[in-house]
Amino acid sequence: MVTTTDSTEIVTQPKLQHEVKPSFKRWLKHVFYLPATKRFFSKQDQHAIALAVEQAEHGHVGEIQVVIEGCLPSRLAYIQDCKSRARQLFAELGVWDTEYNSGVLLYLNLCERQVEIVIDRGIQKATDQTIWDDICQNIIQQLKQQHYRDGVTQGILEIGLVLDAYYDRKINDTENELSNQPIILG
Repeated sequence: MVTTTDSTEIVTQPKLQHEVKPSFKRWLKHVFYLPATKRFFSKQDQHAIALAVEQAEHGHVGEIQVVIEGCLPSRLAYIQDCKSRARQLFAELGVWDTEYNSGVLLYLNLCERQVEIVIDRGIQKATDQTIWDDICQNIIQQLKQQHYRDGVTQGILEIGLVLDAYYDRKINDTENELSNQPIILG
């Protein structure tokens, strides 16, 4: 498990590469974005998200990690998009390293107003991409209506339903492998 603080900085390159074209426009957008993650997600909101993760993980071995990032780090924004950033964080935070390959990363980028879900190989074999795309779209619709906490918590609960349908309830795993607290970056 990775322990993070307000000063945590992710420094490695993405482990899974996909074709990302360098973009000066994206770099400018992220460089001049005013960090506002704390404004959008207060301590009470973060606590509500942690409770939603706990509720969504109840009864199965699926693990959910939420990462909320205001903007991409300026040194990465030119060469990296939100999808590759989510994959990088999936690898760096060890979401892939759960006993039953049951990790799910829910990544929100507030600057781009983009949501990415990265799932572990154990879940990927049994689910369809449209399920995950629908969850992302539902969260984005809530964000557009400025229902930040509700959008994220509803998305987490939907992920929990997918995991509940996939994982056998006979497996009794009481250890929480990933923190329920959302990770807030810049």
